[in-house]
Amino acid sequence: MNILLHACCAPCTIYPLSILRTQNHDVTAYFNNPNIHPFKEFKRRLTTLKDYATAEKLPLVTEDKYGLTEFLQKVVFKEEVRCPICYQMRLQKTAEYAAEHGYDGFTTTLLYSRYQNHELLKKSCETLAEQYSLNFLYEDFRTGWQQGIDLSIEKELYRQPYCGCIYSEQERYDKSLRSK
Repeated sequence: MNILLHACCAPCTIYPLSILRTQNHDVTAYFNNPNIHPFKEFKRRLTTLKDYATAEKLPLVTEDKYGLTEFLQKVVFKEEVRCPICYQMRLQKTAEYAAEHGYDGFTTTLLYSRYQNHELLKKSCETLAEQYSLNFLYEDFRTGWQQGIDLSIEKELYRQPYCGCIYSEQERYDKSLRSK
């Protein structure tokens, strides 16, 4: 299949890309991540993904516009459900782009992360696939978690310490928010 792979960052793309290519899919990466904060982090992740895509001969489509304002408008005062809102924002744009540009289906590197709500992601993608008459290529990429980390270190890729949003950044660094 001709697959559009929503990519949150280069390190999280490594393992899913290897699996999809092993399965003989034609893969194009799609960077659309309005949640990433601050702007310098957004640019660093985008630049790293562009460099990785070039090195891997991976076609890449990017939404270069910094979308933090739109993200915050949707999640402020709804912080407890920010992740489902964020998933929907990013994956709906992915499905729309895939449908408009003739892809057979889509998937996401978010399925690689141990820190994301895997079942909610799967359900959201299945709904979007039906809505846009696409295939959703489901794969539990978490099985390659350590392999992806090891390869990203070997390739000397920038690896970020939080998912990207302002809230996860605060949770990462504010000790008062950590679970006891």
